[in-house]
Amino acid sequence: MKNRSSFCKLSAGMLIFALSTPALLVGCSGPQPKTEGAVYDTGKVAEVAEYAGPYVSYDENYNTEEYNAIDESNFKAVATSPLSTFAADVDTASYANIRRFINSGELPPADAVRIEEMLNYFHYDYPQPNDGEPFSVTTEISACPWNSDTKLMMVGMQAKSMEELEKKPSNLVFLIDVSGSMEEPNKLPLVKNAFLLLCEQLKENDTISIVTYAGSDQVVLEGAKGSDSKEIMAAIEDLEAGGSTAGSEGIKTAYEIAGKYFKADGNNRVILATDGDLNVGITSEGELTRLIKKEKESGVFLSVLGFGTENIKDNKMEALADNGNGNYSYIDSRFEAKKVLSEELGANFFTVAKDVKFQLEFNPKFIKGYRLIGYENRIMDDEDFKDDTKDGGEIGSGHRVTVLYEIVDNDSPMEIGSDLKYQTTSANDSNDLLNIAVRYKEPDSETSKELNYPVTTESIKTEMSDNMKFAAAVAETGMLLRDSEFKGKSSYDSVVSLLDSIPDIKNDTSKLEFLLLVKKMATLTKEQ
Repeated sequence: MKNRSSFCKLSAGMLIFALSTPALLVGCSGPQPKTEGAVYDTGKVAEVAEYAGPYVSYDENYNTEEYNAIDESNFKAVATSPLSTFAADVDTASYANIRRFINSGELPPADAVRIEEMLNYFHYDYPQPNDGEPFSVTTEISACPWNSDTKLMMVGMQAKSMEELEKKPSNLVFLIDVSGSMEEPNKLPLVKNAFLLLCEQLKENDTISIVTYAGSDQVVLEGAKGSDSKEIMAAIEDLEAGGSTAGSEGIKTAYEIAGKYFKADGNNRVILATDGDLNVGITSEGELTRLIKKEKESGVFLSVLGFGTENIKDNKMEALADNGNGNYSYIDSRFEAKKVLSEELGANFFTVAKDVKFQLEFNPKFIKGYRLIGYENRIMDDEDFKDDTKDGGEIGSGHRVTVLYEIVDNDSPMEIGSDLKYQTTSANDSNDLLNIAVRYKEPDSETSKELNYPVTTESIKTEMSDNMKFAAAVAETGMLLRDSEFKGKSSYDSVVSLLDSIPDIKNDTSKLEFLLLVKKMATLTKEQ
């Protein structure tokens, strides 16, 4: 690893502040990203700096981080595979983790880059659902920026904001890892800051419990009212780290307490804060998955908050969230804590639909091939779509889900699939390009409902919307970070050009941050 001055290794907010203030960069070793061209709102930049967390260096010599291997989806022929089926995913952990790597002067490992979580980190301007509908689904098809032989299709889902749901009482169990591995400044101290932010959002009728685990689990606070904010905050402030990590026992205890104070008409959730480094009791990903599948049958949802560097077990935290009716966020700063636990509280903690699944059926009359971008660990067998025993993803109040496909129309010179001797797929008379089916369950139901959204030629646009420009830029960046075989003619320069063509990007703090991070990625790529 190349040596750099510690001043150059900045947290998320500090990076943006420094990039907006060139005088601060004097004395930094190595080339710095340039910001010529577009003019950005320094007020927006300062917003990020305000919530920046402490910097902790990343040292590859002591790195024991774990990520599941990602096998990117290839192109599929409509003639042999007309259906594409996958579970919804609103996790955002991967993007925040990537940001942590970039701001510490390193490119992330390829398997840390989950493109769907990068896409779903950001806000998009999708239409609100019609009255009586849980979500809206919109589509857009345009030229693909990195492959002239394909088109790019964006599917955007917007969940209904349910203020009436958010007004209902919550039964929350804070499950906090206080083992020795959590001693670092960007772990337990940041966990405390995060939960103190959450405490500011509590309602009088909420019920709060706190369970900690190290060598054993301990009930620190049980059944406190939201109005007892001083007692709750004092219990959080008193937490200290030390010992081994018996996470499985803590999980069992947390669900037991959540069941004890279960609110039939409210929001019941365990919020786990950890680096995922479990080393006592049940420790394997498979055993943890089976445990959390069993515990979720209680009707209690799960939110996983990941913290720290160098030893995080991303694979275990992702598995817990995916199998526990949950979501997974990575907290790298006070800025991110505020985003997850305050600004987007409804989306992250108030479920409006569970076991959400997508199934796209492509019409061979118009389309001969397709490739789903990202969502590799959420792909399902086609027959699982209507099987209510198979898990999907959870969607919160006001959540957005963004999906991208590369599609190969029948006019493309690109060859897809192989010839079959005995089976053929014939086109029907429909003029629909494809159909998007969405299956979901109400939060308190075990029976699914299905909605269908036909896609016609009206979705084809000669020029991308700002929504699609940004989503395409994010996907292109993810493929570059992964060195994907499908990246085509992608480059960081083309990503920057695409982002700079979005007039309002300077008004969105997170999107502006992404633009500046992309410029930093380009610099790091040249250095390595």
